Amino acid sequence: MLGAVPIKTVPKRILLDCDPGHDDAIAIMLAAASPEIELVGVTTVAGNSLLENTTRNALIVLDMVNRPDIPVHSGRAAPLVRELRTAASMHGDGGLDGPVPNAPTREANSANALGYIENILENEVEPITLVATGPLSNMADVVTELGHLHHKIEQIVFMGGAIELGNWTPAAEFNILVDPEAAEIVMESGLKLTMIGLEVTHQAWLDDSHAQALRGKGECEDFVAELLDHFVGFHQQRFGWPGAPIHDAVTIAHLIDPSLLITIVTNVTVETKSELTLGRTVVDVYGVTDRAPNVTVGTGIDRGRFVTLLMQYLLSLSPN
Repeated sequence: MLGAVPIKTVPKRILLDCDPGHDDAIAIMLAAASPEIELVGVTTVAGNSLLENTTRNALIVLDMVNRPDIPVHSGRAAPLVRELRTAASMHGDGGLDGPVPNAPTREANSANALGYIENILENEVEPITLVATGPLSNMADVVTELGHLHHKIEQIVFMGGAIELGNWTPAAEFNILVDPEAAEIVMESGLKLTMIGLEVTHQAWLDDSHAQALRGKGECEDFVAELLDHFVGFHQQRFGWPGAPIHDAVTIAHLIDPSLLITIVTNVTVETKSELTLGRTVVDVYGVTDRAPNVTVGTGIDRGRFVTLLMQYLLSLSPN
């Protein structure tokens, strides 16, 4: 009798829209390291830093993981209708305070993010997953301009929002606050959406011990350790926390292992007018409105398994 034939898992094809940023950088590295993920391309948006910086940082990270084959296309340099606010106080003026990497070895591809995403969707045989870890400005363009290709989008998984407290104002998480109009467009799109907000990501933290475990293991691992030196230090000083939430990497970890998250399916709307609560994601946890469910919302994460998964892949980045 012949033995069982091993089942080969087909990697999930994703396009990552991001604004690196320390945790975006780690999300890129996790996606590049994971055999369960095929990172088709990267698009950038202004958010944590100016667009020129987030684009440069994406190129630097892809150089670090030796992936010159992954194209990078820059997108919106500002929110849809508002002036840009950045997170320089957290990530530094250039977006990646801590390491001192070499300049990128290439420039971003010439086509803008929307044109590139349109081309990708047109040529995909099966629907592809879009992952957004910055403000949703580029994703709003996808919703409004590429309606004829929505059937080619399996889902949008985004890091942003919160059920309860914000982290940039008492009411709002940073990514949604930067471009609440874009977030509103995405929430109302009718596409399959998964929201990974602060209730999840504030449990998904690394600390100094993780930086030390990475240090000396290779060039990539040293780079992540230096990212953590800055990012963990900021959160220790600013919030008194033991470590730093690696917000954006949770989107990739969720796609690698969906069982990591606890989720609910409910209605999410975005506040776009109030001065006090601008950017708040209003999550109808208890179903007290008559608004139809439109988002799968993360409410919790198995932190131990997340950290184990993330560290395993980060430690595999440099050749032995």
